Amino acid sequence: MEGNVEWLKNNPYPGRGIIMGLGPNGEQVQIYWLMGRSENSKNRIFVQNADGSVSTKAFDEKKLTDPSLIIYNPLRIANGVQIISNGDQTDTIAEFLAKGKSVEDALKTRTYEPDAPNYTPRISGVFYPNGSYALSILKANGKENPKRESIFIEKEVGVANTGEMLTTYEGNSDPLPSFIGLPRLMPIKSTAQENLDFYWDMLNPKYRISILVNWQNSVIIRNVNL
Repeated sequence: MEGNVEWLKNNPYPGRGIIMGLGPNGEQVQIYWLMGRSENSKNRIFVQNADGSVSTKAFDEKKLTDPSLIIYNPLRIANGVQIISNGDQTDTIAEFLAKGKSVEDALKTRTYEPDAPNYTPRISGVFYPNGSYALSILKANGKENPKRESIFIEKEVGVANTGEMLTTYEGNSDPLPSFIGLPRLMPIKSTAQENLDFYWDMLNPKYRISILVNWQNSVIIRNVNL
């Protein structure tokens, strides 16, 4: 776990990231952050909606050039399931759950982002009402004529003070190298605010945009633009 913390701290550009895990007393914890390199990507903030969901929104509407992959709902609750993701697959999962279908069924209808040559992975995580959870990554298997690869991991029970992290990228180069391997173990601190501060401080100030912590259905947010 210490090595994974150092990896994140020293990584100039891990991209968007999700951490799913449990607090010290079994609290369900979801952490999600935004990073960006282009002006369009950096022109974003998190906003919390009346129903408890979180959306991305342009900080300056006049500067928004392409909303297709940057404006979405990273956090929603559907049928008691807490959904977090780095794209509009959040809505796909919610729609499938509303029809009595599974999270895995929903993700089988989606693939990586159409942003060649990076082919950014779609990362997602859900907490079920019974306390179990799942993580998923949908990615390309290469940069030339790529095909879809998927990893779907379900956990019947987590470990206190322990989270599992998926990021979109392994580092900062062109094209961006997609995440490899399985989720990295990361610490979960004792409060929502501790987690927000801890992970925000590890993200490269040049690229960090926003972060949220969902602690037992209670959300806190930080935006660099506010």
